[in-house]
Amino acid sequence: MTGEQGPGFSTLAVHAGAQPDPATGARATPIYQTTSFVFDDVDHAASLFGLQAFGNIYTRITNPTTAVLEERIAALEGGTAAVAAASGHAAQLLIFHTLLKPGDEFIASRKLYGGSINQFNHSFKSFGWDVVWADPDDIASFEAAVTPRTKAIFIESLANPGGVVTDIEAIAKVAKRAGVPLIVDNTLATPYLCRPFEHGADIVVHSMTKFLGGHGNSMGGAIVDGGNFDWSREGRYPMLSEPRPEYGGMVLHETFGNFAFAIAARVLGLRDLGPAISPMNAFLILTGIETLPLRMQRHSDNAMAVAEWLSGHDKVAWVSYAGLAGDRYHQLQQKYMPKGAGAVMTFGLKGGYDAGVSVVSNVELFSHLANIGDTRSLIIHPASTTHRQLADAQKIAAGAGPDVVRLSVGIEDAEDIIADLDQALAKTA
Repeated sequence: MTGEQGPGFSTLAVHAGAQPDPATGARATPIYQTTSFVFDDVDHAASLFGLQAFGNIYTRITNPTTAVLEERIAALEGGTAAVAAASGHAAQLLIFHTLLKPGDEFIASRKLYGGSINQFNHSFKSFGWDVVWADPDDIASFEAAVTPRTKAIFIESLANPGGVVTDIEAIAKVAKRAGVPLIVDNTLATPYLCRPFEHGADIVVHSMTKFLGGHGNSMGGAIVDGGNFDWSREGRYPMLSEPRPEYGGMVLHETFGNFAFAIAARVLGLRDLGPAISPMNAFLILTGIETLPLRMQRHSDNAMAVAEWLSGHDKVAWVSYAGLAGDRYHQLQQKYMPKGAGAVMTFGLKGGYDAGVSVVSNVELFSHLANIGDTRSLIIHPASTTHRQLADAQKIAAGAGPDVVRLSVGIEDAEDIIADLDQALAKTA
């Protein structure tokens, strides 16, 4: 049974893309742990290699286990198609490889995951791709950054690490006026909390390593095509709008329409650059997604309880969590993520650097590590770990000042999470 609008989110999280295995009747999606696939005959092989038919050639390009994962993520986000990759960084590489040529620019929000900032500032320069930074708290800064070289805008729906909610709709209007796609990293929110396509996004990207997989046991990335951008406009995206010599002069946008970007990312990027997800990791992430709505609601509810408790603690100077009524991003959270503000927050300790080191050294339930999105509660003091090499001024500018502690609140009992923080804070000077 389905409603008038089709299956609900929780039903899609369990069933989208999957059927009992036709060969064995297996209910769970099998792990197709194979490198390659047998062709029916020469004509069948030719049609696959020429993109005249869909099917499996080589696991670097497609795989039946991965295909279920891709269809499920596309369904949850409301996109037309998805492409899985080895990691979130790999997915971002495939996106920009499809969009940019040497000398092109893209605009990115300053409030991003630190790994993305590093990738954009340094690694992408080797390809001749230039990033221009804009302030998500000042929409006009995105407008001012647009030039004739601009080919895309990149933001996070819920920014890592401070729980900053970005005004997707306002930035989507800037992108539309500029004639470029808006790319939204939806890793921290997941489609359970936020659906960027409904607010004007054109491409969604995920690190599936985090909340989609949710168990800290596998890495993966995903690109979701919104199917709503005109890739042939003004010839600005030649990989989609011009004949491809690899495929007999085929024009991908003309041939594949509203899922042309996903096709291009697969057959021009994933095929040649090679950052394929393993079938085993695809299977593990699929299993994690089945409980995504349950986990994300529990994450959000627990995080809200923790944020409220921290806000009243005498050793805590401030808490950054959009679910709090007094938070500067609370109104945006209510608009874009009414079910909850997610699991990740930062807070500042009155005791500064030494207090931060003390807290992460004394937690017992929390795991002290550099990750988010696990079922377990995770903690890190960036100034003494991930940002240790920076000067204090640089740490503060990056949102990782000496007093900052980041939490990824898990799905344990909220009382136990709070009790662990309480005993750790009690041991700080």
